[in-house]
Amino acid sequence: MAEAALGGGVVRRIYGNLGRLLGGKLAAGLLSLAYMAVAARALGPADYGVLILVHTYIMTVGGIIEFPGWHAVVRYGAQAMEADDRPRITRLLVFAGVVEAAGGLCAVLVAAALAPVLGPRLGWSQTAIDFALPYSLAVLASIRATPAGYLQLTRRFGLLGAHSAVAPTVRLAGAAVVVLTHTGLRGFLIAWLVAALAEWLAMWAFGAWAARGKLARPRFQGGLKHVLRENPGIWSFMLGANADVTVSELAGRLAPLAVGWVLGPASAAFYAVGQRATSVLAQPAQILGQAAYAELARLAAAGDRGPAIRSAVQRAVLIALAAASPIVLGVALFGERVSVLMAGAAFAGAAPVMLWLTVARALQLAGPPISAALTALGRPGLSVTANLTSGLGLMVILPWMLHWRGLDGAGLHALIQSVVGIVLLVIFAWRETTVRPGAHEARA
Repeated sequence: MAEAALGGGVVRRIYGNLGRLLGGKLAAGLLSLAYMAVAARALGPADYGVLILVHTYIMTVGGIIEFPGWHAVVRYGAQAMEADDRPRITRLLVFAGVVEAAGGLCAVLVAAALAPVLGPRLGWSQTAIDFALPYSLAVLASIRATPAGYLQLTRRFGLLGAHSAVAPTVRLAGAAVVVLTHTGLRGFLIAWLVAALAEWLAMWAFGAWAARGKLARPRFQGGLKHVLRENPGIWSFMLGANADVTVSELAGRLAPLAVGWVLGPASAAFYAVGQRATSVLAQPAQILGQAAYAELARLAAAGDRGPAIRSAVQRAVLIALAAASPIVLGVALFGERVSVLMAGAAFAGAAPVMLWLTVARALQLAGPPISAALTALGRPGLSVTANLTSGLGLMVILPWMLHWRGLDGAGLHALIQSVVGIVLLVIFAWRETTVRPGAHEARA
């Protein structure tokens, strides 16, 4: 009973965090639908597909190479907060920021170098290929995990929610300017790039504002070794956690690229509209994992409480799945109307794949809380295994399914990935929260 009560308290804090995040996410979602409606109608399926493929390519390269440190900031920062050790937190933030910046610079360079080679194979127009070099700077949009981790650690979820609306606001404003000036695909690429840079700058500004007066002047006697010594296992933990994030996000980014490669930019545009419709589930799923991780990390830092973590995760998952069911029903009944409303009559064909993707995304709502629990318990490798198997492991059959079923094959493939991934995560989490006290240390 004590574990259940403790788990219930954690769930209340998780959904309290989620509520503070959802305000900004709701605004971001509405703004995203608005700018997509403008861009899709202005460009049509072919050029809108090119816009999607260029942005997805850049984000995919960034996701593979970048090295965000927010998991480490939250996990080891929670330990430092328990000990009221502000200098340690400061050193941790500096370390994570330097590592993240180095990975981001490499990602920008690789994205710029490969764009002229891969762009033509993805059906990019000459306009997109010519703009690929400056657009590689859009990778910076995701180089912001260190301040995001600090905001989670200090429970400044309101700022995280506000940040969610930055990029969509800039994109919508940019889309309006492009339509008024008739600058076409190049104008939209410029608007999307400006939005990415604004997203990057805003998060670092929010983090700096939240940290003012709360950090100590770091002392780096011993340099990098000192940070590694006071945060034992941080390198292996960061490698595991980042592999988990990379693998879980990579499959979703590779899918539209595969659709564009096999079926062309217009089909990629239909797939993107279907994905955008599921963003009403995707964004809450992502921030549910963030909101859960901060609380589960604190729970784990306070001692071995596997049963309490299991109880919290079970409740969080059931609430998330129940909340998703009306959305699935709505898309099943009104999918074609939703497609036309979102992007115009030319995109009515996106309705079938939209339903597949909505069902798959609803099932995936169970994933982030479970992955957060495994990471909080110091076992991110298990979440990596589940995501690697269901994500990249099953990606090899996507081209065949596209040839077999066309665009519907991409939706069916997403559903198969979701089922396999969730089953594996449940098995791993159940095992990890039922082991004897001290079993984790024995394995390590």
